[in-house]
Amino acid sequence: MKILVVEDEVKVANHLKQGLEENEYEVDIAYDGSMGLKLLHQYSYDLLIVDAILPGKSGFEICREIRNKDNDIKIIMLTALGTTDDKIEGLESGADDYMVKPFDFRELLARIKAVSKRRSSVDNPTSSIKVGELELNLTKKVAIRNGRQIDLTAKEYMLLEFLMRNKGRVLSRLEIIEKVWELDFDTGTNVVDVYVNILRKKIDKDFDHKLIHTRVGMGYFIDDRE
Repeated sequence: MKILVVEDEVKVANHLKQGLEENEYEVDIAYDGSMGLKLLHQYSYDLLIVDAILPGKSGFEICREIRNKDNDIKIIMLTALGTTDDKIEGLESGADDYMVKPFDFRELLARIKAVSKRRSSVDNPTSSIKVGELELNLTKKVAIRNGRQIDLTAKEYMLLEFLMRNKGRVLSRLEIIEKVWELDFDTGTNVVDVYVNILRKKIDKDFDHKLIHTRVGMGYFIDDRE
């Protein structure tokens, strides 16, 4: 797997490169946003690890620009910015995952493996799933509500598909982490809550009838019941 690290702190960048290469990843480094974007346009990478605050172009800008051209590259934003607003901006910019510094390298490796795996619906003969007026087309991988297409990132799509396949069933955060992020341990982050909030904005915000629900202390579920 070929990884591009865009990180302006030389010590951190070199630490990432050394650790990733020890785990048999091929790694390039860019120390500013402009150079990172240039490398992304020139070469093909499987995964991008990008800081948020960078000289030249920010990590948020880089995510938005490459998402408009290449939806397949996986992106992990690795930054010291740790507020919920920062995480939401990173994920809405197109990042598949968001990690806050300081970080545990083992967790980074686990997240790289998780975002690299793509769930396939090939073995499922169903071409779409419906919950009320919300339809998820499994072939085109798009969500449509009341005739309007809703743009989703790869991770948002996976979460919505998991919720819709389990319509009416309360899913715990740990169960969601295991099935959507493919991790068998609780990362201790609120990434599930952040993604559910993003889906709510995209799926429910403009409608009086809400589909995504919270069962306090237990988890989340999707249903079309009033």
